[in-house]
Amino acid sequence: MLNRALELLSARLRAARAVTVLSGAGVSAASGVPTFRGPDGLWKTHRPEHLATPQAFARDPRLVWEWYDWRRQRIAACSPNAAHLTLAEWSRRLPGFRLLTQNVDGLHERVATQNVVRLHGSIWELRHAEGPRPTCPEAWRDEAVPLGGVPARCPRCGALARPAVVWFGESLDPEVLRAADAATACDVFLVVGTSSVVYPAAGFTGVARRRGAFTVEINPDETEASANVDLSIRGRSEDILPALSIS
Repeated sequence: MLNRALELLSARLRAARAVTVLSGAGVSAASGVPTFRGPDGLWKTHRPEHLATPQAFARDPRLVWEWYDWRRQRIAACSPNAAHLTLAEWSRRLPGFRLLTQNVDGLHERVATQNVVRLHGSIWELRHAEGPRPTCPEAWRDEAVPLGGVPARCPRCGALARPAVVWFGESLDPEVLRAADAATACDVFLVVGTSSVVYPAAGFTGVARRRGAFTVEINPDETEASANVDLSIRGRSEDILPALSIS
């Protein structure tokens, strides 16, 4: 049954004029990146969902930055896995390929994946906590591991900085949303390694299907999206994606 599903999806990919992939935390799990909802989600008795919020940062920016500093150190020690490598190859070989990623770890970019839309930002970028300042960049790259100071501050003006990521309760950047919406106009839409519970990303699959895309879920476990896609494949992304033939 799995082989038939892989053959069907491979044929769809080869015939497609536009392919979009939505990737989630499961794609990076095999690389050792800690996930919010996995068994390694707890950090010093804190739930990540309680730390990745504007309210938590306002209450205790040092605590939130300690967690992000820990995450950055963990991610820096990780390497892209077979799923990242396969998607990078697809981005160079499949026509109209676009990757929407919920991940902030930068592993897709580390293998030079093309046409990446980062829905939730990057853990390797910082911005001012109180909003843009005219004398400083709106956001800046900072790959220091560990961070030079906790909480982090702007290297130019010394103001308190925050990770340039989308926290729970915050809206996605309008330009990012427009790019994601445009990407749902495709022939094949794959949702890979995500629990499909965080919106608006969880809604993109339905939008793509209504626009005529062949929708596919690749995940080890059943999710809220499983019953609403054309094809659901059980398995880990690092196993399933390399098994697909696009030539």
